This record gives sequence, structure tokens and C-alpha cells, in this order.
Amino acid sequence: MRTWTADEVRDLPVVVDLVTAGSALGMGRTASYELARRGEFPVAVLKVGHRYRVVTAHLRELLGVQPDGEPAGAKHPAALRALP
Repeated sequence: MRTWTADEVRDLPVVVDLVTAGSALGMGRTASYELARRGEFPVAVLKVGHRYRVVTAHLRELLGVQPDGEPAGAKHPAALRALP
């Protein structure tokens, strides 16, 4: 089982298939499908027809990977300026 880097997770498209999401979480294909079928996959799973899809933003959030490379929990400078 390979280990994903934060950059690889950042580079994922907006939505990924269940096997890709499971792999990023350190799971194999069988475990990913079994958890999805039971409604126990660690992030929300969308069922589109007969296919499972995972929103990458949810995956990034669970893994603590920010889309722009900032560490998890970092505030964007523009957001800080908007504070009273």
C-alpha cells in the first residue's frame, strides 16, 4: 500500500472514485467498498448510478491537507484583515 503525499492529495480533481479516496486513506479496494456499502466510509460518499464518488474537499479536510498548501487550521490573510 503506497503512502500519499499532501501534494498528491492537493492535486486530485474535485471528485474522485471510491478506490482513489480509499487509497489516499490507506485502504484497499475491498475495504473501501465494504465501508461505503455499510455507510461507514470516513467521509461522505455519493452514489451516482452504480458508482461511488467522494468529494475531494472532504477527503482533504479529513487528512488535514489545505488546497493551497497552507497548514491545517491556518487562516488566510484576507480573512484575518476582515476580523474586527
